[in-house]
Amino acid sequence: MHRMDLSDISGLVARARSLAVPGARAVLGIAGPPGAGKSTLAERLVGELGPLAVLVPMDGFHLAGAELERLGRADRKGAPDTFDAAGYVALLHRLRQWPAAGTVYAPRFDRALEEPLAGAVAVEPDVPLVITEGNYLLHDEGPWRQVRGLLDESWYVALDPAVRVERLVARHVRFGRPRPAAEAWVARSDEPNARLVERSRARADLVVREGTADVDRMRANLRRP
Repeated sequence: MHRMDLSDISGLVARARSLAVPGARAVLGIAGPPGAGKSTLAERLVGELGPLAVLVPMDGFHLAGAELERLGRADRKGAPDTFDAAGYVALLHRLRQWPAAGTVYAPRFDRALEEPLAGAVAVEPDVPLVITEGNYLLHDEGPWRQVRGLLDESWYVALDPAVRVERLVARHVRFGRPRPAAEAWVARSDEPNARLVERSRARADLVVREGTADVDRMRANLRRP
């Protein structure tokens, strides 16, 4: 397993670019616990690579709120069994059936609605690199265990737990939860999931270590017009 720091963003972009070979198709997976900065890193890579890459988040396979209520899992939203893992695996298979699959449409998760949106991401046949990110890309139970074998390379994003927890609380507050409820949700749901994700760290090809300043600077860059 190799290690890199997020501060070496040029090195990370170069590593991702090496997978983006025109006339072929590769899939880069970015895993890590909730709040570690996976989405921020994936978005930065796609922004740097332009037409060579597209982002397909695992979170698009969240089960809808109504289905979670029916299953009695709404209070555990974010756990492995609150996603359509088999559907995610099927999508990865389609993305690898290049170029025969043609344009492939993937879902994404809308945090404002707290619901997945079907067909929201188009992956055109001429895009050589698909970047996918999410908690359970390296998880080794149930349908999730198939994901690692469908990735050409896998990265694991690590961040100081105290910083990560505070970031999660702030995210929940930003999307409408009162702070006490946000703190309770993180302790009850996000942190058990984080401990589960941490167990899969050794399956990654690369561990990306983040500093708070690195992540904040990257987010500021993404917000620029």
